[in-house]
Amino acid sequence: MMTETMTDIAITLNGEPRRVPAGSSVAVLLAQLELSAEKVAVERNLAIVPRSTFADVSLEDGDALEIVHFVGGGQDDSADDDGWEVAGRRFTSRLIVGTGKYKDYAQNAAAAEASGAEIVTVAVRRVNVMDRSQPMLTDFLDPKRFTYLPNTAGCFTAEDAIRTLRLAREAGGWNLVKLEVLGEARTLYPDMAETLRATEILVKDGFEVMVYCADDPIAAKKLEDLGAAAIMPLGSLIGSGLGIQNPVNLRLIIENARVPVLVDAGVGTASDAAVAMELGCAGVLMNTAIAEAKDPILMARAMKLAIESGRLAYRAGRMGKRRYADPSSPLAGLI
Repeated sequence: MMTETMTDIAITLNGEPRRVPAGSSVAVLLAQLELSAEKVAVERNLAIVPRSTFADVSLEDGDALEIVHFVGGGQDDSADDDGWEVAGRRFTSRLIVGTGKYKDYAQNAAAAEASGAEIVTVAVRRVNVMDRSQPMLTDFLDPKRFTYLPNTAGCFTAEDAIRTLRLAREAGGWNLVKLEVLGEARTLYPDMAETLRATEILVKDGFEVMVYCADDPIAAKKLEDLGAAAIMPLGSLIGSGLGIQNPVNLRLIIENARVPVLVDAGVGTASDAAVAMELGCAGVLMNTAIAEAKDPILMARAMKLAIESGRLAYRAGRMGKRRYADPSSPLAGLI
């Protein structure tokens, strides 16, 4: 409790009486409260205080202030926060969506909205300098709302991947990136030797690297040892829609990892996403399964629900499997 002095003034803060030193500005008050000026709104005597004037607005005796911030609407789930973290960043949605193959950016934006995703992967491509009227992804998916995850789609060597991500960092300041180095065009299977080499260089260069990789527990552990921020083994081939082909290996990777493990590639429908989550994955990255659905917006919603239900099932713990039947009702006392 602040000690009252002759230079204190009395204010009301969020409905509660409080004393502050005379001459204190709004900025000083926020600093005392350890609140970031960028994350709150301030009302003084029923008038909004513009953020740009926080340092200039002095508090006076009898002022009534309200300090608010944004929270999710609806039910308070703070006691059951089931978010996840990667490279020190915390997210609520465990679904990451891509931004390719949609008929246009408007459909892409609508699908991202329906999916509830907070992270979207973006490819790095040359700007069309000949026709500047062409729309850009940032016009539809606001980088201030979505976390952009630059990726190295289409790179077949470590050098190309590293160059691409360095350009991405220069363009948008992104350190959190997704690395994929492909082995050959028919399967788009990862070249693990090149992937390991690129990971080592990028981590030393200050990147926080989420790595697309084979469903190989040994290779996955090597990536983690090199400093990968997340391991992203394939469920099946990119764009195939074949679903989770090797759940045993995925489970081994998850059990051995100290960083998030996300399935990347191969998901075809909602049940595939649920399977990945029931295995204990931190999340799922997908593109084609939504973009090439007959109704991408509806499929995005289905994927959102599948991720959530699969995660709940994992947390609940499934029943054990039995070789024979086990009656739900007791047999004793039958008539």
